[in-house]
Amino acid sequence: MPSPSHAVDQAKQALGARLREIRLAARLTGRDLGDLAGWHSSKVSRIEHGRQTPSESDIGTWCRHCGADDHAGDLLASLRTIDEMYVEWRRMQRTGLQRLQKAAIPLYERTSCFRVYEPSLIPGLLQTAGYALALMRAVIAFRGIPDDSVEAVEARMQRQKVLDSGKRRCAVILEEAALQTRIGGTEVMAGQLGRLLTMASRPNISLGIIPIRSRVMWPTTGFWIFDEERVLVETLSAELTVTQPHEIALYSKAFTELAELAVYGAAARTLITSTITALDHI
Repeated sequence: MPSPSHAVDQAKQALGARLREIRLAARLTGRDLGDLAGWHSSKVSRIEHGRQTPSESDIGTWCRHCGADDHAGDLLASLRTIDEMYVEWRRMQRTGLQRLQKAAIPLYERTSCFRVYEPSLIPGLLQTAGYALALMRAVIAFRGIPDDSVEAVEARMQRQKVLDSGKRRCAVILEEAALQTRIGGTEVMAGQLGRLLTMASRPNISLGIIPIRSRVMWPTTGFWIFDEERVLVETLSAELTVTQPHEIALYSKAFTELAELAVYGAAARTLITSTITALDHI
């Protein structure tokens, strides 16, 4: 699974390669284009090799001097996709977490099938308010951002309603470690694990758990697949949005292989209930 930064670099390199093709089709050298645009020739090289991200103005200038104005629209769309792919959490969270929760609602509402893999946490769509509150307060303390945890939890609970109608399907794969990661106290975890049992009984929700003893695939970060539209990957510093079809297909393949490692139904319930029982002895 490529890292978020690697995926962004690949997208920048693909855009640079396309710009190079346009320059070559115009029979211009890098120096020629630099002279026409008023740039140092090294800027042309850096853009073409993905070491520098062009601005929208740069792309307009590039297309104009290469006689390729008809390509500008597609190139600008690719540039905006790159801009959306890697968004610093601090910028997204600078006013707290509530805005971040609400911003995702349109995406959730237009998604008909969620595929979610989480190695160490219960995903937001299945969280209790107590679990979500403990988790968000930990994030807020770590990042030193405004504390709007109560409002953010309310927004997350509102977002969960997309699954209430039964029209949307949600397939969740958890590592067994996600059941054991202690978020909040014993009471919070007991309530959260109990909610997992309840949610797993819904006909539109599939819950698979990968037992620790069955883990044979390489480790990877958690990811969410929204239909075939996009994949979201959260890292410590950023959120990656993947929209390229071949990359979405890679995550879909990973999800399928992870799903084959999981247990379902009675076996999954046994893992959950065993973890609940163990809470009393910790």
